[in-house]
Formats: sequence, structure tokens, C-alpha cells
Amino acid sequence: MPIMKYIYYRLNMSSKLMYNYLYTKYKTMDKRTFLKNAGLAGIGCMLGFDGIAELVRGKATMPLAEVAGDEDFWASIRKGYKLRPDFINLENGYYNFLPEQILDKYIGHVREINFQGSYYMRTVQFENKKSMAARLAEVAGCSPDELIITRNTTESLDMIIGGFDWKPGDEAVMAEQDYPAMLDMFRQVSKRYGVVNKIVSVPNHPRSDEEIVDLYASAITDKTKLLMVCHMINITGQILPVRKICDMAHARGVQVMADGAHSFAHFKFTIPELDCDYFGSSLHKWLSVPLGAGILYVKKEKIGSIWPLIAEGERKPDDISRLNHIGTHPVHTDLTIADAIDFYNIIGAERKEARLRFLQNYWTSKVRDLPNINLNTPADPTRSCGIGNVGINGMKPSELGDILYKKYKIYTAPIDGAGVHGCRITPNIYTTTADLDVLVKALTELN
Repeated sequence: MPIMKYIYYRLNMSSKLMYNYLYTKYKTMDKRTFLKNAGLAGIGCMLGFDGIAELVRGKATMPLAEVAGDEDFWASIRKGYKLRPDFINLENGYYNFLPEQILDKYIGHVREINFQGSYYMRTVQFENKKSMAARLAEVAGCSPDELIITRNTTESLDMIIGGFDWKPGDEAVMAEQDYPAMLDMFRQVSKRYGVVNKIVSVPNHPRSDEEIVDLYASAITDKTKLLMVCHMINITGQILPVRKICDMAHARGVQVMADGAHSFAHFKFTIPELDCDYFGSSLHKWLSVPLGAGILYVKKEKIGSIWPLIAEGERKPDDISRLNHIGTHPVHTDLTIADAIDFYNIIGAERKEARLRFLQNYWTSKVRDLPNINLNTPADPTRSCGIGNVGINGMKPSELGDILYKKYKIYTAPIDGAGVHGCRITPNIYTTTADLDVLVKALTELN
């Protein structure tokens, strides 16, 4: 087989498009020059699922700490990500976009659903969605009959807030650092049902777990029905002691809803370990599922007490599918969940967590002691993982974010509120220490 035809045959779908573009542009060149340009574009360098699995097997006996800092290993993983060349993306927290290996699978699912049309939608759609939910339950460590696929964390948690059996005078506890969409929903039920919202403020640098637990406990009264807590605060990356908070709240007859938007598939845990009553997350963040998928976990005994967001037909009270009627939706996204889980499992939950924690510590350790730098993320490694937040004295977060982008070509998320003033830094497993060196250089010069 001619070399050019062989290379084309081995490429993934996205790379074929790039190949065709380059071939049109460089068709007058000799083969050696064309192949050099194609190589610079990343064509032919990406490992498939089997290739990544083989690469990981070669690191099976290496301690996690060593794998976390093995730049050659992660450089091989990076080849699967199509990255914009005009800036360094350190804002993966909003949308952790797909590596090409998953993207190609997703495009294949789109084509297949388009090919089957209504036949698919009327036959195996729901069976496949149920099997995807079961795979997610396996990752979450919970029973499949306690978890459904939603569209995002907001839908999941707002379904609980809005579907709770509120009575006038009931109280709910939350923090000002919680996600705005959920706080908005609590304000709505306050207006609609007369619920009293008790809002605490979580310190950026707590002295102990007990300080956090006591903070939430201080807001509970005999009228408190529901407590919302972030597993990982989205604006700082602080990991909260959810299990201890749940134990405290349950002892006082209060149910707990955990916002796991940034914890699921970020660091390793199981939902039952938390012992929360409700848990929601978005799969387009750290699991790298296409936009439009999330999860909602509800303890079996709590399912019957929640009103669905959209009315469903007759179901048994403890059948979680009664909460899952969302009408016609992009089912090809559901199918891609399996591919994203395969990718996640091949990399390994422990390896991913170790890499993300390594990256955060890499840059924060270099700037934490600078005089005008404010790190809003705890230094204690048990209280954070991949997400960090940094500010500079006398500089508004919006200004810092603007300078980082325009002068240093670094894209971040400025945060200015709820006791947090700085830019959120969220790397991904493709991020390199060289990328973070640019951030360190920028903060050092701006300091």
C-alpha cells in the first residue's frame, strides 16, 4: 500500500479532515515536506484506546507520584487533544472538552442515530440510556436504581430543590459559595412556599474539618429540612468534609444534597461513602462527556418524596425513572458516556487524580509565598485537587484575567464575590508543566 494511502487509512475522523486540508495546501510539495508539515499538525501521533491502554500498562508498577510527574507519559495523552494554538487553556472547569478519541466516537454515534432515525428512538433508546446509567452507577459506586442521567448539575439539583415537599416556615441551609443557579432556585422556593434560607460563608482556609462542620451546624434549627453543600467548591477548588457534614445533619434529622459538579471523575470517591441523600454532577466537566449530560443520585428511600421536574406517567414511588422524563433529547450524547468511561478507566481514576493534584501543587507551590499573591485554595493537599484560585493584592480579578489573556496568552476564569477574589485555574490532564511555567512567570512578574 502506498505510504500516503496507508497514513490516511490509519487516521481518525478529525485527523482525516486536517489531512485533506494540508494535502490541498501542500499538494505541490514533495512527500517528505508534506509528511513533515502533517507531523507538525499532530496527524498520526494520537494513540487509540488500545494504544493508551498499552501505554498505561507500561506504568502499572510505577508509584502514582512518579506517574503524576512523568511529562513524557502525559505528553502522549496530550496528543489526543486538539488544542488552540493561540492561548493556553487553564479554564477546563466550565467545559472539559473531549479528547479526539472520544470525539470520534461521539461523531460516530451522531451519524448512527441520524441513520436510524425514529426507529432507534422508538426501540432501543431507553434501554441504552438505562445501560449508560448503570455504567455511571458503577463509577459512582451506587446502585443503578438510585441514579439517572440528566442534562447537567443545575437540572439535577434544582429538581430536588423544586421537587421537595416544602411547607411554609421550613428552613434550608446553604453557603454563599454555592453555585448561583442553585441559590436562585432556593430563592424561588422561598418566594413560592415561604421557605427560609439560612446562608453561611465557608472560609477559604479552614483550620479543620470541625470548623466547617460547626459552621453548617450553627445554621440548623428544628425547622431545617434540607442542607446543600458543595463537595468541591467550584470557585476555589476546596474539598469539603461532606461525610462529616452529613453525619452531623442526619443526627439532627436534616437531609443533605451534595453538589458534585467538580468532584465526579476528578478525584476518586464513591457516593455511598459520602452518605448524602442527593448528589448531582455534570458529565461534561471532569468525565469529558459531550455537552448535555449530568447525573442525579437519590437514596432509594427518598425517591418517592420528590416531585419530578416534568410530569411522568404512572410509576412505582421508588422507581427513579419517574424523575427522568425530559422529552426528546440528544441521545447520541447518552451513548458517548460509555466511551468517556472507557477512556477514564484506561487512564485510571487514581492516576488522573494524582496528575491533577500534581499540576495544581506545581504552580501554587511556586507562587504561594510571594508577598502580593493571594491563593484562595487551601494548601492542605486533602482539601484540594486540580482546581486553584489566585489573586493579586490591589488588582481586580477581571483585570488580572484580562492581563493574563492579552499579555501572556493564558485563558482563566475571573471570580469576584462570595469572599473569593482571583482567577480560577483549572488544568486538565493534557496540561503540561511548561504551560504552568508561563502562569508562574506571569504571576511573578505581576506581583
